[in-house]
Amino acid sequence: MTAQWVLPERFSFEGQAIAWGAIGAGPPAVVMHGSPFSSREWRRIAPWLAMRRRVFYYDLLGYGQSAKPDADVLHGAQNTLFAALLDHWSIERPDIVAHDFGGSAALRAHLLDRVDYRSLVLIDPVAISPQGSALVQAARAHPEVLAGLPLYIHEAILRAYIGAAVKRSLREEDMRVYLEPWLDQVGRKGFWRQIAQMDDKYSEEVERRYGEIRCPVSILWGAEDDFIPLKDGEELARRIPGASFTVIADAKHLVQEDAPEAIVAAVLDFWRRLEPR
Repeated sequence: MTAQWVLPERFSFEGQAIAWGAIGAGPPAVVMHGSPFSSREWRRIAPWLAMRRRVFYYDLLGYGQSAKPDADVLHGAQNTLFAALLDHWSIERPDIVAHDFGGSAALRAHLLDRVDYRSLVLIDPVAISPQGSALVQAARAHPEVLAGLPLYIHEAILRAYIGAAVKRSLREEDMRVYLEPWLDQVGRKGFWRQIAQMDDKYSEEVERRYGEIRCPVSILWGAEDDFIPLKDGEELARRIPGASFTVIADAKHLVQEDAPEAIVAAVLDFWRRLEPR
């Protein structure tokens, strides 16, 4: 089941347009995407979750159909944006399903902004330092040079980078889902900007506080994640009291493409186990 993925609504955050949508009915849940992706990574998953919840989704500031300002669009901004969105949606204690930098935003909003959740599912989140691939180091040193690469070279790098996040090669139509936001002039600059802004200081700000998390937590991890190693997931689970930890076989970092059915099954089972008996 794959619904047509549209983001019909706009929320103004500090003068920047944030694209969002919602499907389903029931208690509130929010799905949060990672980098360099968009909310469309949930297109095969959210419709199933929406059979049990009112599922809210959005493109992070600097991603997808949301504005791509020449500003901080990673850890330092996303938790504040998320807290503002929850207020705009008038929802309290949602169930959260968050991936990669979406996981970072959810953790920071919970620990720094005192946003409460009913439950938290983290999928290969950015949560343990140190971080930073060779591509990140190059982007930090030469963001303007990389943003000025010819389009065919920029696209080739993007294809390689996104391709490394999955175990199975993406179909061209699925690859285009992730490529398109980064191919125009604004997107090209935005891609290299968000890569260059990756910084351990934001994880270090909260990672010693994971024992303070105030809701049930389930952690899912792609067994062959090359972006964030499995050992980081094991360490994160160790730091969060009572967290469950599930390794998803034959999956890399973008589990939404490699094993969407595993995410659906794990999340629905986690929610079921939290229901009053």
